[in-house]
Amino acid sequence: MKTDFQYSSDFNGMNARELSHTCMHLLCTEGEGSFVFNEHCYHIVKNDLVVIPSPNRVKNLAAHSDMQVEWFAADYKFLQNLLPSNNYSIGGSISLNQDPIIKLTDEQFQHLLDDFHRLRNRMNDRHLQFYHELMGSLCLTMMYDIFEAHALLETTQTHTDRTAYIVKQLMALLATGISQTERDVSYYAERLNVSPKYLSATIKRVTGHSVTSYIDRHTIPILKDYLGDERLSLTQIADRMNFATLSYFSRYCTKHLGQSPSAYRHSLQPKTE
Repeated sequence: MKTDFQYSSDFNGMNARELSHTCMHLLCTEGEGSFVFNEHCYHIVKNDLVVIPSPNRVKNLAAHSDMQVEWFAADYKFLQNLLPSNNYSIGGSISLNQDPIIKLTDEQFQHLLDDFHRLRNRMNDRHLQFYHELMGSLCLTMMYDIFEAHALLETTQTHTDRTAYIVKQLMALLATGISQTERDVSYYAERLNVSPKYLSATIKRVTGHSVTSYIDRHTIPILKDYLGDERLSLTQIADRMNFATLSYFSRYCTKHLGQSPSAYRHSLQPKTE
């Protein structure tokens, strides 16, 4: 059975198989060590933050005798669902997939350590009625502290590589809301003057995720907003979102929302006593 949240100070346990569905957040609090991720070797020292989705891909863990770490892992999909599609998380996750280490200032390090400890102290309160909402709020605080540190780091770096340019241009296109009506990979490839095969391979290599997953991630909030508007019929929503048929629209909703559009709309209604 999957565990939503895990906390540990065991560096050698960070790539355990049961963490494959999580995103790992590790702080080096003392000493130094190294690991291999995506066929690259990374060296970490005190005040380094490591952020890695699917940490079971980490290999060759090596720690000096004085190394100390604390890490918090949470279900990857749970974290993804906490953030709006146009958040910095998309661009940030792209560069972190290429280099998962963020150098922190003393102040940033303390903020993240405090975030970790708050999560550690509440993660066993499963008896609470709003446990997942509570943990979500604490995770969101942690992620925004990470984004802040990473954004400041990014402003000091320049990216001239063509693959990074392609990725950023795709994200810029998606941020306009164009996926409301355009969800075909070939459309975005044409806009970026590359082949669909090249675009798909580039996005997968740089981010670890498919083009379609990013398109869907931007589309789903739009879909939810429309379904929440009772003034619009399902047919009107399907038309606005450029679905060829109502049945295709229904299948898309079921795949990404876990239920039909009518059932999802019904779930938004206030529960009666």
